[in-house]
Amino acid sequence: MLPPVPPDLPQIGLRHPRIRQVRHLRHNTGPNRYGLLLAEGLWAHQVLRDLDAPVELFLCCPEAAGSAQALRCSAQIAARAARAYRISPRVLACVAERERPDGMVSLVPLPRWDPDRLTVGDDALVLVADGIEIPGNLGTLLRTLDACGADALVLTNRRTRLSHPKVFRGSRGMILRVPVLEFAEPDQAALWLRARGFTVHLATPGRHAVAYREVAFAGRTALVVGNERAGISRPWFGHGFAEVTVPMQGRADSLNVAVSAAVLLYAAAAARGPVHVAAPG
Repeated sequence: MLPPVPPDLPQIGLRHPRIRQVRHLRHNTGPNRYGLLLAEGLWAHQVLRDLDAPVELFLCCPEAAGSAQALRCSAQIAARAARAYRISPRVLACVAERERPDGMVSLVPLPRWDPDRLTVGDDALVLVADGIEIPGNLGTLLRTLDACGADALVLTNRRTRLSHPKVFRGSRGMILRVPVLEFAEPDQAALWLRARGFTVHLATPGRHAVAYREVAFAGRTALVVGNERAGISRPWFGHGFAEVTVPMQGRADSLNVAVSAAVLLYAAAAARGPVHVAAPG
């Protein structure tokens, strides 16, 4: 017998304000002043549970759960969500982006990180993402940062919303764990890094760039990667930072930004000591 979902969950329909809120956030058609992201499906809610992340709103459709595991997770999330409701399969189809979200949809607040309060160690490693446009790339960067034990992601010239569902999925939920700092201008981020003694490396195929294997990453290290098409924006090159590159052996002239970042991050992380390599997945 499948475990029951709490029977006292009130049921709401398409006209309920909370359903309208979820639909606006899904389509990015309304304000998101509280920085909420949309989480769907069993794996996403297992991440929320395992990270003990706060859940602002939980919508449960037991008829669409499909497994005892999904129903059990639904009960766990419903028990600690700030607000939890039961919805019909018809309403679920209107609020979910995924075709089969296992009967679970939640709104989760993004963590808020203050650059002035973030503590960094003597061997801190951060990645600066300048002008990243594709949500999946941003999510992959966050997942990689978590995997190699880096300390933070710094954003400049942000061009995709952090609450985009593909950022959450691409990061495998690590957007809730990895500190994300945002600066309006690259110069502000550069000053923040200098004030904390970071050695900054600009990832670029430029002729002055040094192959990453020839770089002695040491101490507090920041790696800057740029826009998928145009690369790092011009202001970053006005600070005299070193340039680093991933050599290309074949005929292709570039790597995906997330791939380049992963190569550089693991090289820098290895300089700090042995790196645990996570299993692919």
